[in-house]
This record gives sequence, structure tokens and C-alpha cells, in this order.
Amino acid sequence: MSKSMNIAEKILASHAGLDSVSPGQLVEVEVDLALGNDITAPIAIKTFRKAGVQSVFDKGKVALVADHFVPNKDIMSAEQALMLREFAKEYGIVHHYDGGDTGVEHVLLPEKGIVVPGDVVIGADSHTCTYGALGAFATGVGSTDLAATMMTGKTWFKVPETIKFVFNGQLRPWVGGKDLILYTIGDIGVDGALYQAMEFTGPVIDSLGMSDRFTMSNMAIEAGGKVGLINPDDVTRQYVEGRTQRDYTFFTSDPDAHYKKVIEYDCNDIEPQVAFPHLPENTRPVSQAGHVELNQVVIGSCTNGRIEDLELAARVISGHKVARGLRLIVLPTTPSVYGEALERGYLETFLKAGAVIGPPTCGPCLGGHMGILAKGERALATTNRNFVGRMGHPESEVYLANPAIAAASAVLGYIGTPDQL
Repeated sequence: MSKSMNIAEKILASHAGLDSVSPGQLVEVEVDLALGNDITAPIAIKTFRKAGVQSVFDKGKVALVADHFVPNKDIMSAEQALMLREFAKEYGIVHHYDGGDTGVEHVLLPEKGIVVPGDVVIGADSHTCTYGALGAFATGVGSTDLAATMMTGKTWFKVPETIKFVFNGQLRPWVGGKDLILYTIGDIGVDGALYQAMEFTGPVIDSLGMSDRFTMSNMAIEAGGKVGLINPDDVTRQYVEGRTQRDYTFFTSDPDAHYKKVIEYDCNDIEPQVAFPHLPENTRPVSQAGHVELNQVVIGSCTNGRIEDLELAARVISGHKVARGLRLIVLPTTPSVYGEALERGYLETFLKAGAVIGPPTCGPCLGGHMGILAKGERALATTNRNFVGRMGHPESEVYLANPAIAAASAVLGYIGTPDQL
């Protein structure tokens, strides 16, 4: 690799068999993992079958995860899950997760070491960009693109421009990756990084654990980003080692790599953020949220349902009760997260507080089930989207925040902070 490149360009060049690539260039790349879930994979499966192909390109490089409407909520969702089951059996898909094995795809796959640094991953789910936290070029595609990759093992990209975000200073109390990414989206807007790679760097990013990094990469799509990348380091290595049998490569940006622009933030100025309806860019510092009464709080999703998130929420809610008339729903993201939360006593803490604890599922995040909002209801969620009707009735409202703010708000009955308890 002769010319200077950033991490996005290096990964694409390596998978296209080229020495270097430049923004705007069209490249065909080898894919390390192609992923579908119970909503998007059925369309890909129908397309795949229509093409009359006899086998998938690699049984170990296709993942099918039933996680959106599970346990199945109705006949249609049961049939979608059945379609995944039958396809996985017929084609010998190694990574098929269902029933007691399943979890929220974007937490489950890194946890199991199925995605590793240096990979190119496509998924028929927009939050596939989560894996950028590992230093993988991971992005969402349509179901027909997924079908084509399941057949060929390849896909094409236009090499994106990259915006570099540098986070300096120190994190304030109760501030984490969720706040940094909400602040960023609030600054640049929901189309501020349209079809561009977002690269998160700086001393604050270096100090973050994997959970906070995953949260930031997860929401790159909420700024229109193609991928949300973090250069892998010792934190990444510690996370990956012991989880995977696969070889992996640490690609990192050259010091003199080209960027479309560089945006710097001073984290000393960033307090916990709340995204107001109906866009993730509609952010305010929690101190300026005003008195917003709530009917429901949801802690979970591929954004903030990891063990670190549950630990934070349990610490805040311990010894308190959920506000009268408010529903707190806690959804651990994988069987492993559920088991660890059980072992550490977090689930008992939530139960004593009056929470409903659900199985590993996307559940209410996309208005799926287990927490749908009625007309006029308001929810605060640790999820990633708050569009009109996202969690139920078109006249309901969804606010987004981190797990500490969510837990405190569940006790207060309105949006507030742990310091108010």
C-alpha cells in the first residue's frame, strides 16, 4: 500500500485486491460476513431461491439472526422465523441463531467473535455499521444486495469520503459514548455525513471501552454515515482475543491520510444528551430538557443493551422504585448478557424496582412488540431512533438518552439525571 490512506480506504483496498483506493472509486470487494435478520432475510431468501443457485458462497460467512419479532408475536413473524430456519438447515448455514440461542444481532455477532477487525461486513440492517467499532468496514445494504452477496461472496462500493471526528478533553459524570454520538448528530445533522465514513478518534475515544465504542459506531447511520470507524488498539485486542478462532488484521489510518474534513470537540463541554422527537439530531443537554413526563422507559437495543449498560442502569436504580404509572422495560441483548446480569444481581435490582424484564430481542425499538406506545404516550429509550411512529402510535413520542439518564428518569417519572435521585 504505497499512498497514504485512512482506515476505510485501507480495508476496502485490501478486500478489492488493490494497492490503494481513492474516494469516489467503484470497487468490487470480497465480503467476510453477510448478515440478515428475521425481517430482512426472508426477502433475500426469496430472491436467492428465484435465482436458482444451489449453494451459498460460504456456509460459515452467512449469518441469520432472528431478533426483531422474537419470541414470535404473531403468525407472520412466526413464518418469517420459520423461513430462516428452513433455509439455514437446507444450506448448512453455520451462524443461524434462534430461540434460546438468539440475541440482538449487532451485540451477538461481535460477542461470539464472528466479526473481527479488518473485516468487510454487509448486513440487511442499517445498524450493521456497529462493527466499525472493531475496525471493520461494516454497513447496511438492501435485502437484494444481501441475496447477491450470499450467492457470490462479493459486493461493490463507491469508496466514501471520510470525516474525522476528534474528541478531546475529559468526560463529565454520567457521560458516555451515547452522549458523544448524540452530540455529534446534533451538531452535523441526520444527513451531515451522508455516504461518508465517520472516523472517531482522539484521547477520549482511546479511553473508551468497547461498549461505548459500539454505541458510537452503531449510530453513525443516524448521521447518514456509510460506516462509523474506530482505529483498533489494545482495547480492541483484549475484546477480540479469546472470542474468535479467526485471523484478524488491524488496519489503522496513516498520520497523513486524506479527510474531507476534520471536526474537533471538547468533551469538557458535553453533558448527557437527550434527543427530542422526532429526529436523533434534535438534541439538548439534559439540563435543558425541561419537565417531560414519561409513560415508558426502555433500556436495551443494539445501541445500549450490553452488560456495561445494564450495570450503569442498575447502579442508578438500586434502592429506588419505578415511578407510579410508568413502565420500565429492560431487555438484555443476548443470552450471555442476560446470564451475566442475572449472576451479578442486576436483574434482581430491576425486578425490585418494578421493571419488566424481557428476553433478548429488539422488541419495542422498531415498534415490534413488548412495549408499543399508545396515542399520546411518551417513552425515553436507550435505542437509536425516535422517528414518528417508531415505537408505536404515530402520535406517540420517543426521546433518546443513555442508560443512566433512562434509569433515573424511570424513578423520577420525567426526564432527569441520577443526581436528582
